[in-house]
Amino acid sequence: MIDTHAHLDMAEFDNDRTQLFDAMHESGITSVILPGVSAEKWPQQIHIADKFDCYFSLGIHPWFVPDDIDAAILKLDAMLQQYSNNKRLVAIGECGLDKLHHWSDNQLLLLEKQLLLAQNYQLPVILHAVKAHQQLLTMLARFKLIKGGVVHGFYGNSDIAKRYVSLGFKLGVGALMLNPSAKKLRETVVNLPLEHFLLETDSPSMPPFDQPKSRNTPLILPRIVSEIAFLKKKTTVCILEQLNKNALQLFEL
Repeated sequence: MIDTHAHLDMAEFDNDRTQLFDAMHESGITSVILPGVSAEKWPQQIHIADKFDCYFSLGIHPWFVPDDIDAAILKLDAMLQQYSNNKRLVAIGECGLDKLHHWSDNQLLLLEKQLLLAQNYQLPVILHAVKAHQQLLTMLARFKLIKGGVVHGFYGNSDIAKRYVSLGFKLGVGALMLNPSAKKLRETVVNLPLEHFLLETDSPSMPPFDQPKSRNTPLILPRIVSEIAFLKKKTTVCILEQLNKNALQLFEL
């Protein structure tokens, strides 16, 4: 199993990170991608990726729009250049649009500049999208990214999903899959071919509905795989084989 989106560099894991990685390996979780969120957090993120032999992406999350966007993009560009030959760097992001968190035109500007970097470096992007699918789809159609990417934490309907897929994007699904009330997402997983999905957790965020106050970790992945297998009426082995293949192909792991 590959967790394509887990913030295991965050402080919530400082006390037991080594034990968590050991437990992940014992559970068949072979790798993880650590998404970038801000320049201040990139060094710790890269350190954790090196220490625990996993992957990372570099980007600026829409929650952390900097005061000087041009300077921040120059720094991101320099970091991408510095790590361009590092096998652990697999994407640009986490970047995107979030209308529920300090929404402004600066989010659009910041995302646009990161999409330009994705074009220049020919890397996939890891996208954050909250209440902004129409604007995001419009931007992606304009940029036509060669490597595509993933819409992480996807929870939309099948029509929105198909529009992202048509632009070369995969859909990241996590513990929300386990909630019987997440009807749109569960229907989307049933209706679309498995080749369009990636496994993720967004740890430590987005815990399962039956453990709302818990710290989420990649150890929830087997439950998610089992739920997808149940919905798709296939074996977990078949589900895992395709989901791993999707991650390997998109991020060239």
